[in-house]
Amino acid sequence: MSYKRYQEIMAKIADVNYASSVLSWDQETYMPEKGAETRAQQLSTLAGISHELSTANELGEVLEKLSNDASLDAKQKKNISESLKDYKDRKKYSTAFVQQMSKSISECFQSWQKAKKENNFSLYAPHLEKLVKLKREECELLGYENHPYNAMLNQYEPKAKTADIEILFKNVRHQLVDFVKKISEKPQNNEAFMHTHFPKDKQWDFGIDLLKQMNYDFNGGRQDISSHPFTTSFGVNDVRVTTRINENNLNEMIWSCIHEGGHGLYEQGLNADDYGLPTGEAISLGIHESQSRLWENNVGRSRAYWKANYKLAQKYFPENLKNVSEEDFYKAANIVKPSLIRTSADELTYHFHVMIRFEIEKALIEGSIEVKDLPSYWNKKYKEYLNIDVPNDSEGVLQDIHWSHGSFGYFPTYSLGSFYAAQFFAQAQKEIPNLEDLISKGEMLPLLNWLREKIHRFGKLYSAEELCIKVTGEKLNFDHFMNYAKTKYGNLYNLS
Repeated sequence: MSYKRYQEIMAKIADVNYASSVLSWDQETYMPEKGAETRAQQLSTLAGISHELSTANELGEVLEKLSNDASLDAKQKKNISESLKDYKDRKKYSTAFVQQMSKSISECFQSWQKAKKENNFSLYAPHLEKLVKLKREECELLGYENHPYNAMLNQYEPKAKTADIEILFKNVRHQLVDFVKKISEKPQNNEAFMHTHFPKDKQWDFGIDLLKQMNYDFNGGRQDISSHPFTTSFGVNDVRVTTRINENNLNEMIWSCIHEGGHGLYEQGLNADDYGLPTGEAISLGIHESQSRLWENNVGRSRAYWKANYKLAQKYFPENLKNVSEEDFYKAANIVKPSLIRTSADELTYHFHVMIRFEIEKALIEGSIEVKDLPSYWNKKYKEYLNIDVPNDSEGVLQDIHWSHGSFGYFPTYSLGSFYAAQFFAQAQKEIPNLEDLISKGEMLPLLNWLREKIHRFGKLYSAEELCIKVTGEKLNFDHFMNYAKTKYGNLYNLS
């Protein structure tokens, strides 16, 4: 029962999972509409094969034996302990349940697409009801302490607790809400020019240039169009991103390209030699999101970034931007005001969108609300937290893809990621001489190399909390985000 045999088994499981990921990527980018039913069956079959491999007696025996092997080094021991934990969790599922879940997710995704397109929640509701029921069953299969949502949260942010997330959003309410209110009392900056007509092809080329500047490796990845931007990986050497282009809103392409590019850089920076092993995988979605948010907000929305890239923007869109100064463009990139769509929200009110989704999905999992209640409950929350009237379900409860994927417990990681990002970037500023000056010259490699050295290369060798302490010297501290926000937006909006 050697470590080598363990590596062989894990690589085989990864092969199946990545093959499934390719089909899922195709489903969201190029698959013809008529392929939906067959694709659901194909994904279900692969999910069943993966589950059988992941719960095979041989793997359990190998893991149990290696867990008592004193000759393993620290990295090998971490891989075994993580894999054994995952193995025990997967043993709680039957193959039939896994296949049922996979098929339900594929059907739910297809119904969500149709419902969103036709602005008809009723087309989605019965499929989502079935999926929510399965997710509640999954909580009971996995087991949990205090709240069933903990079982969901742990799948995306290991060791995080519902109670901790509730405290986090309490801090958001007490600090961020008041700060945004101060901004709302100031004259708003102009962004009308961002909503003129920007040709799709030119936007696409501009986005590719921005990704190249970030050092996203196109020899090991590609970009495509999807209705909801995402990043997927089939291994370190094949990491793909997607973007969304709205010809009447330049913001959508810019921020989705930079955001997904950040995710892609993390995946491309993992250790290729650890294929299929925990140390070859991202720590958590909160840490993953810290990488996308760091590039999107701390870098991409900075004055230094547009000092480097504004002339390029003018080159692509000379008519749209001929009477717009670099400073005006920077201000437009950092408008703070309540908005309807989460993915288009500014970096401050964004957390109100996340808070709404956290409260709703927690209530769904615990059973205090049902799927049929979602539209009215959603609209009520948007009025309460953002003072926005939701005009229709496509722009309301149907705007996100996550629940159609069964990704309950995912949303809080977006806020966690932003707060980690602020803390990591503050540390990078201390350790990289003249970082702002480098960014203003379009030299992004020093920052990428720092992230590769401090975060990417470790995979799951450390927990999210351990890594944060290793990189910054302290646990996640919301004060770093508030300090960043107050400094940046205090200057932008002339706050005392």
